[in-house]
This record gives sequence, structure tokens and C-alpha cells, in this order.
Amino acid sequence: MLNGPLLVTERLILRPPAAEDFDAFAEMCAEPETMTYLGGACPRAQAWRHWSTIAGAWHIRGFSMFSVIERDTGEWVGRLGPWQPDGWPGPEIAYGVRAKFAGRGYAFEGAIAACDFAVEFLKWNELMHSIDPANSRSQALARRLGATNSGPTRLPAPFQDAPVDAWTQSADHWRAKRKEFRL
Repeated sequence: MLNGPLLVTERLILRPPAAEDFDAFAEMCAEPETMTYLGGACPRAQAWRHWSTIAGAWHIRGFSMFSVIERDTGEWVGRLGPWQPDGWPGPEIAYGVRAKFAGRGYAFEGAIAACDFAVEFLKWNELMHSIDPANSRSQALARRLGATNSGPTRLPAPFQDAPVDAWTQSADHWRAKRKEFRL
């Protein structure tokens, strides 16, 4: 059952999370390298609570991160999209993909669709990515999407001590930048 929008790109399907996605999500949550800047690797039981939060936000907020599915194989790639838990410094487009899919441009492709969704459907005036200052790969993606580092910000507990910068751009800047992409 689909409980929200379906976005389709050249290689991906973005849709709200489904029960059949959880095993792959739990595998991603156990990957130390993938989770270094996403709260740290965690066991399956904790991954379930994270998963339920992402899925529940669709009901409570009307938006949340999407499950990213590879169109050719039907495999679960990762989760990305609009995100704004209580106390978050602003509406964010977050992204994270499983290690086996890293480096294929899926985060970029999916983030473009998610930014379009946030600006055109959710009517966000600004896009943000909260990024650890040591996460050069995420910074490179934010830069490629057109965001610039607006400086340090603070996440709510339990992440309040994690260093994080807000990478931002206005909706108008996104619309102009979006014209450059050939996806």
C-alpha cells in the first residue's frame, strides 16, 4: 500500500517506506562506514525505531524521507528526502545510501527529485542539508546541488553535541540551479 507520493527518476523510484524495505534499512544501519555521519551504526532493534520514526513522519508531518529503490533490480538503495523532526534547525533534504550503492550518483539523482518535491509540492522557501564538517562526501553533494555552507547549527538531543553545519540555498536559487541538471 502506498501512503504518499511516488517519484520516478531515470534509475530510481522514491516512495514512502514499506515493511519490505526494513531488512535492507537494518543492514544499512549496521554499516559502520555508511553510518559514520548518520548517528552511528546500530543494531536491528534500534534501526527499527529509526525506521518507524521515518515512516511515522509521513503521517504526522505529511512528508518524510523516501525509500529509494533501484528501478532495474527493485533493490532498496537508501533513504533520502524531506526531513524535519521536532527541534530540527530547519526543513532539510537528507540523504544516505547503502555502501553497495555508494559512488553511483544515486544520492544526487534522488536528491534532485526530493529538492523538486520540497520546493514545488511542499512549497519550502529554503533547502538545507545538515552536514558534519568532516563529511567531505556529503559536502561535495550539497555543493553539487547548489547549496553553500551557512555555518554551524545545532541539532536537538540526542545529537546536540554533534558538530554540524547548515548547507543552504533558497528555493529560487534551487530553481535556477535545477536548470543545469540533465536528469
